[in-house]
Amino acid sequence: MGVIASVLAIDAGNSKTDVAVIAADGSLLSTARGGGFQPPVAGVEPAVDVLADAVGRALAEAGAERVEHVSACLANADLPVEERELEAAVHGRGWGRTTEVRNDTFAILRAGVDEPRGVAVVCGAGINCVGMLPDGRTARFPAIGRISGDWGGGGGLAEEALWCAARAEDGRGEPTALARALPAHFGLPSMYALIEALHRGRIEPVRRHELTPVLFATAAAGDAVARALVDRLADEVVAMATVALGRLGLLEEEAPVLLGGSVLAARHPQLDDRIAALLAVRAPKAAPRVVMAPPVLGAGLLGLDHVSAPPGAHARLRAQYEA
Repeated sequence: MGVIASVLAIDAGNSKTDVAVIAADGSLLSTARGGGFQPPVAGVEPAVDVLADAVGRALAEAGAERVEHVSACLANADLPVEERELEAAVHGRGWGRTTEVRNDTFAILRAGVDEPRGVAVVCGAGINCVGMLPDGRTARFPAIGRISGDWGGGGGLAEEALWCAARAEDGRGEPTALARALPAHFGLPSMYALIEALHRGRIEPVRRHELTPVLFATAAAGDAVARALVDRLADEVVAMATVALGRLGLLEEEAPVLLGGSVLAARHPQLDDRIAALLAVRAPKAAPRVVMAPPVLGAGLLGLDHVSAPPGAHARLRAQYEA
């Protein structure tokens, strides 16, 4: 009979999956990395198969057959109904006695706080925000795109930059250096050439995300249109954070606002400064900071919360990831 470890932590994003097997005292027994988790593309069971590869390797390395609790923070678990569906699929693999699936934004939040209390805004390819309290109450948004009222993220910024640049070149919009900078990134002479290349598939759609750093560089050089887009993103980040803080009754208390994802972790001065300035007015007791710890740590800490781990376990796990 193999070892029964305490927690199996899973953080699965669109591009990669990180897994950790954790003992009851917070000791890290093993880790593994796997491919991206994309149930909307592959289907639920094939997507969980991707998790199974990494989970199998991590359990084998730890000498464990199963765990007490599986704490899985998954991309594309955007709605509670999706969390329940994915939870059933993950639990059906028999990796743990109990299973809890959450949206992956909760992992970033928990990785950045010593107790499950605060708000996190994540801005990567898209944008999302969640909040939580130690008593289990949460605040969240559907975060599935424009139909749920979202604006921002790297993908949204790239689309908006292309829109502004196209209109600048043909005269419908305000002049902007983006009209030169965006096509130049791909070695093209004009927005018309870039539009044609994107439309006819000569540039893969996924490469549009490369334009977000170009937008920020153009803004840093002083372009008014690019700067307005960066300001709008800051406005969206603060709007989500203050609504979540309000839902949890934290607007009048000192509370962390954790910022994560590739766009926010890049620490663009204009974006950082505007977020801080707006929060100082709308949520003056909020304490914004960027989360640099890996999200799988957050999934592990949520797992230790669930199993009522002994004193020191959370700090021990955190120390192993932050060393």
